[in-house]
Amino acid sequence: MKKSILSILLLFGLLAYAQKEEKKEEIKPIPKAKSFETTHQGVFGSKTINYKATAKETYLVNKKGDSIASFWSVAYTKTPMGDVGKRPVTFVFNGGPGSASMWLHMGFFGPKVVKVDSDALQDDGAAPYNLVNNDHGLLDLTDLVFIDPVGTGYSRLLGKGKGKDFYGLKEDVDSFAQFIRKWVTENERWFSPKYLAGESYGTTRAAYLGKALEGSGQNMALNGMILISQALDYAGSTSIHHNMTSYITYLPSMAATAWYHKKAGQGKTLEDFVEECRKFTYETYTPALYKGNLLSKAEEMAIAEKLSYFTGLDKKYILHSNLRILMGRFQKKLLEEKGLAIGRLDGRFMGDEVDKVAERPHLGDAASYQISSAYTAALNHYFASELKIKMDRPYITSGGGSNWRWRTAPDGQYWEPMPVNTAPHLGETMRRNPAMKVMVASGYYDLITPFFDAEYTFARNGIVTDRVEMTYYEAGHMMYTHQPDLIKLSKDIREFLTSR
Repeated sequence: MKKSILSILLLFGLLAYAQKEEKKEEIKPIPKAKSFETTHQGVFGSKTINYKATAKETYLVNKKGDSIASFWSVAYTKTPMGDVGKRPVTFVFNGGPGSASMWLHMGFFGPKVVKVDSDALQDDGAAPYNLVNNDHGLLDLTDLVFIDPVGTGYSRLLGKGKGKDFYGLKEDVDSFAQFIRKWVTENERWFSPKYLAGESYGTTRAAYLGKALEGSGQNMALNGMILISQALDYAGSTSIHHNMTSYITYLPSMAATAWYHKKAGQGKTLEDFVEECRKFTYETYTPALYKGNLLSKAEEMAIAEKLSYFTGLDKKYILHSNLRILMGRFQKKLLEEKGLAIGRLDGRFMGDEVDKVAERPHLGDAASYQISSAYTAALNHYFASELKIKMDRPYITSGGGSNWRWRTAPDGQYWEPMPVNTAPHLGETMRRNPAMKVMVASGYYDLITPFFDAEYTFARNGIVTDRVEMTYYEAGHMMYTHQPDLIKLSKDIREFLTSR
């Protein structure tokens, strides 16, 4: 009997050992990193520039030195570079979280860009699309490195790497810091002026990343940040019930969008109408929101009247909404009589939805689905035909953002949930580094990261406002889809990069 029990225990032990060995064998061998290099010539800033394009995988390691992920990047570097101390390098990334750098690459910063309808009236349709030389590119002023976070582009987990090592606010920032230091070291660019250019969640990342680059015993000071459609404090860019801040920060964008669609502010310039709404928001609407049910009937009616004036929505609807308009509802109500839902990323866009009376858009964001096919096709075509990239897997434009870890405190430590806010990190970094400056680019019709939220955020959080330049555009989240604003954004960044 004892022998039988011992035999069974031995058998279980062998099975358990075999399973462990099998699990070890499941870790795929780490392939050799791929790299593709091509040479090009283009005209940027009216100057003919020779440059090298290097598209490659860079392997990141854990504390033990094991490779755990590959970061995909495409770097455009001037040849010959000249004085390394005078040639800036700008690291470019999009947001999500979980978005590849395709949008900024093919929409604004890259040597070639895809053109969609500048006036947001037509869908991008089907292939072929219009890929053109970027006459307003910046390669005459700065080298550019486009970075895709793990789970996007061609970036992926390797070896012992796990999603939890990268899919979180702090984890993502740590991986970007490691990549940037590695790129700078391998390319001998420690003396080059360095900039970060992020869009949307990319600005959340950038504000935190500036602080992270100062640490780990490898202090890297930045010369500046270009924050496109900033999202540093999520209280101001999250339109949900009972989030008082969002009612305030979204209202001027609603007014601007209502003006654009000729539902409000007619006979006034956009700037004048927006300024009028700013004043109302600060001086009247904000105190009324905090007063809540203590408002008198006359006060409530007066506020509803003004909200109708600014948003173009029916006064009775506003009263039924308790003077609080959620953005999803605004998207459906503004052009309700036409049966159209306006875009979230860009309020200029309009989608013809099946359900005309749904509370919020149900097809998705018209400002996204009306251009994303063109961007995706353009990038894949450009990579294959111009950069000669041949990979064994698809380029993922969006991924890795599910189950994102937002909290910054380690597990086991007390932490009370609150909206993400990386703006204080930016404020601290600016005070430790008096040479760092910031440019904030906002679209008037951006209904996801509103321009008034940028003003609200940068007036607080310890940010050094005299080193911040605020710029505005008559488009949305991706203002460069509007050709006049692509030109203006290029001009504004040029002035930012060359100013002292």
